[in-house]
Amino acid sequence: MTSDLPAGVHDFLSAAGWQDASIDPLPGDASFRRYFRVKHGPRGALLMDAPPPHEDPRPFLHVGKWLCGQNLRAPEIYAEDTDRGLVLIEDFGTDRMRDWLDDHPEGERQAYADAIEALVALHRCPPGPFEPYSLETYLREVSLFPDWFCPAAGIEVDGMGFLAAWREALAPLLLRQQPGVTVLRDYHAENIMLLGDGRQGLIDFQDALVGHPAYDLVSLLQDARREVSPALEAEMLDLYRSRIETGPDFEADYARLGAQRNAKIVGIFTRLWKRDDKPKYLGLIPRVWEAMERDLAHSALAPVAQWFDANVPADIRERRGAGLGE
Repeated sequence: MTSDLPAGVHDFLSAAGWQDASIDPLPGDASFRRYFRVKHGPRGALLMDAPPPHEDPRPFLHVGKWLCGQNLRAPEIYAEDTDRGLVLIEDFGTDRMRDWLDDHPEGERQAYADAIEALVALHRCPPGPFEPYSLETYLREVSLFPDWFCPAAGIEVDGMGFLAAWREALAPLLLRQQPGVTVLRDYHAENIMLLGDGRQGLIDFQDALVGHPAYDLVSLLQDARREVSPALEAEMLDLYRSRIETGPDFEADYARLGAQRNAKIVGIFTRLWKRDDKPKYLGLIPRVWEAMERDLAHSALAPVAQWFDANVPADIRERRGAGLGE
């Protein structure tokens, strides 16, 4: 319906040479951003609506232009109006890796191997002109767990002790993320498009930072939205390490960032329920929690594991966070 279209969209498209194009909405996810498929004769594109003040398309444009400049497969940008939050970009089609694998499970290994190769290409580039993934950022993210999950679960915890444990656990990897690589931060099967040329299209990269190469590996191989078997996870880590030289502490750093990211996601999914009235994400918490428990078993996470032992009751851990909202 016309009333559901972004304000000023027809003027924007006309100025870009796409006047009288058809505009069809695409399903949304967990943000205020909306996407529309635009058709103008034989031409097709995607329209991003990132409305201020909730969204700002400039980070997406900044990262996307850098990725394209490195010959990485981000969408080409056709037109932009940052004041209105409108961006017209290349349409990568409909073969999202998650959906494609639902229909072609036999292609799982190759799809993940290709996703690893895309990360290898990214990590061979110099780090982008982005902010560092600092200790303060890691701590702010992981604080979503005691700030949102713990109150929702009805437990009182030692918040200061939580941060102290994470400072101790994360401190050793900080020097190993210098000079660092570009970290897309949300690199998983729902944010990878399978393109006709065999390459994998990158989307949802606007929050990129410069950090540790293990982070996007964790995002891909400990996917909150799709089951990745421990065997496939191990095989893909071996593939990455055969293509990129890693140090002796890489396994420990992978566990550190796995636990950090998964604790953050448990907090985010709880916040989506409590604050944004999106309870569907609660059903994903047990998978994330299971991966988090595997990461916490690594000796590098000993301070954090001790905090969990002292603060999160065994019955909640055994349920893997299931039961919220019931």
